[in-house]
Amino acid sequence: MARAVPERDAACAIAQAAAVVGDWWSLLLVRETARGRHRFDELQQELDISRKVLAERLVHLVDSGVLEKVPYQHGPVRHEYRLTDAGRALLPVLVSMQDWSDRWLLGDGTLTGSSDEHGADARRMLALPGTRLPRITLPGHLGEQLDPLDGDATTTVLFCYPATGRPSPLPDNWSDIPGTVGCTLENRLFRDAYGDFTAAGAAVRGVSTQRPDEQREFAKAEGIPFPLLSDMDARLSAALRLPTFRAGQSLRLKRAVLVVDRERTVRHVQFPVTDIPAAVDAALRTAQELPGDA
Repeated sequence: MARAVPERDAACAIAQAAAVVGDWWSLLLVRETARGRHRFDELQQELDISRKVLAERLVHLVDSGVLEKVPYQHGPVRHEYRLTDAGRALLPVLVSMQDWSDRWLLGDGTLTGSSDEHGADARRMLALPGTRLPRITLPGHLGEQLDPLDGDATTTVLFCYPATGRPSPLPDNWSDIPGTVGCTLENRLFRDAYGDFTAAGAAVRGVSTQRPDEQREFAKAEGIPFPLLSDMDARLSAALRLPTFRAGQSLRLKRAVLVVDRERTVRHVQFPVTDIPAAVDAALRTAQELPGDA
C-alpha cells in the first residue's frame, strides 16, 4: 500500500501524487483500466498479480478517487473498476512516462517522430492486431464528442499524425526531427481517396494531439471530409499505447495507420510509416479486403 506523506512534504504535490500512484501496481492498474480491462479477474490475469495484492491496490485507488466501483451484475452484486475524472487526468502522465522510456531506456535517446522497425514501440504496435479498442470518446474538429470508430461502417481507418503547421506554426527545427514532415500531405491523400474508402464501406478518421479548434481551421482550409479527432488528453494513446515524441513542449503522435473492424478489433497496423502514399494505398487495400471476412 502507499506510504503516508511525511509532514515535511505535506505541501509537495509530487510527494502527494507519489503517495497515490507511485506504487508499481497502482500505475499498471491505471494503465490496464485505460486499455479497457475493468474486472477483477481480467486484471489479475493480465498483470499476473496475487489476488491479495490486487484487492489492496484496488481499494487504495478507489479510496484515493482514481477508480470507482461500478456494478455490472446483481444477485450477487459484482463490480468493475473504471477511471474517474481524476484517473483519466493521469493518462497524459502515463503516456509521458511511456514516451520517456521509449526514448531513454528502450531507445538510444534520439528524438524522432519515426521508429526503427525493430524498436520497442514498433514491436508494441505490431502486436496490436487482435486487440479490442475500448469504448472512449474524443473531441471532433466540429466540437462533438466522437467514438474513434464509426459504428455504421464495416471498418474504420484511423491514421495518427504528429501535427499540421496550419493554422498554428510548428515548433522550431520541426523538419529536423525524423518522421515529422508530411502531415498535410497525408491528410490530402486520405481526402483524395475518401470516395474509394467510402465505396469499400470504410470510415476514415485522422487523429493528432492538436486542439479541436486548430484541427477545425485546418479541415476547413483543406476541405477534409472526415472527422479529425483530438487526442490532447491521451485517451486513445493510453488505450492503445500509441508511440509518441515530445516537440515544442507537447506530446505528438508518431505516424501510424490502423484498420479496425466494427467489432472494435484491430485488424491491421502500419508502423512505422515511412512512405505516406504507400501507407494510404495499403490501408485502402486492407479496407477493401476485410468486409468479406470481418
